[in-house]
Amino acid sequence: MDASELLEPFDRMLATIAMPAAVRAVEGGSDASAMWSELAQSGFLDALVPEEAGGAGLSLSAIAPLIEAIGAHALPLPAAETMVARALLAGTGLASPDGPIALATAGVPGQIVPCGLVAAHVLIDLGDRLVLAPIDALAVTPTGVHHALAVRIGWEGTPAGRDITRPRAGLRALAAVVRATLIAGTAHRLLELTTRHANERVQFGKPIGRQQALQQNLAVMAEDAVVARIAAQLGCAQGLDVSPAAAAVAKSTASSVAARLAGTAHAVHGAIGISEEFDLQLLTRRLHEWRLADGSEGYWNGVLGAARLADPAGSVDWIRAEVFA
Repeated sequence: MDASELLEPFDRMLATIAMPAAVRAVEGGSDASAMWSELAQSGFLDALVPEEAGGAGLSLSAIAPLIEAIGAHALPLPAAETMVARALLAGTGLASPDGPIALATAGVPGQIVPCGLVAAHVLIDLGDRLVLAPIDALAVTPTGVHHALAVRIGWEGTPAGRDITRPRAGLRALAAVVRATLIAGTAHRLLELTTRHANERVQFGKPIGRQQALQQNLAVMAEDAVVARIAAQLGCAQGLDVSPAAAAVAKSTASSVAARLAGTAHAVHGAIGISEEFDLQLLTRRLHEWRLADGSEGYWNGVLGAARLADPAGSVDWIRAEVFA
């Protein structure tokens, strides 16, 4: 199947169910079940599930454009996380529960879980196995960040739920690749909005986009967006069993450009960009959240450096084996 055949209907659906007003409503506490029902009925949530288990049997690389679209529309639901969780459940021979599934990758109580406020289950990495726990069985505390859907989760002893086989590098590496891909999609949407505004906003008789200094900043934004996409594609290319090095390259690269992308977009838009009524903040808040989720660039740079120093192979051979495998 051509990538556009997969992306176009998915993108059209997101444009319908995740209009900015609907995103704001969910962030404000409205029920997201209707939005989720549309996603569930579309069948896209089982894109990674093997065909023999009733899914589409696609690879993570093949559905990367779908995850980018989720980021570009600032969807206020853990759709990409649920796609991954459903595939892992199917790999263990378990049926997927109804409702959104969030990912908790740190393995300790008190960790922050993106979209936990709208999740029905949380897939928790305990270090030696994964546990799928109902959200009602966990202690859930909002982070207090304005309109954020992330929560802190906690539990006593061991969280109750179904055990699932843990990926080789753990859930954090896989989640990091998902966050990097979400950042890549958001980055391209931000670039599109910012370029359009620069061409439409007239000051002193000409569009501000004709100013050389502003063009320079837009060029850097374009470079950052492309860099994030290439890094995410490298991570997705290894599938659900991604190596720590590939995940580190994807997440550290995407996270390192996220804050600059958000800052430049707001600088070009001026004061209107930070207003609640303007859609830009829906995207830039996601960028900051995904940059920190499952480890920022500082954490993953450390992982990458430690892995490189622990292997006696030459750098070129090591990169070929661990990042481009």
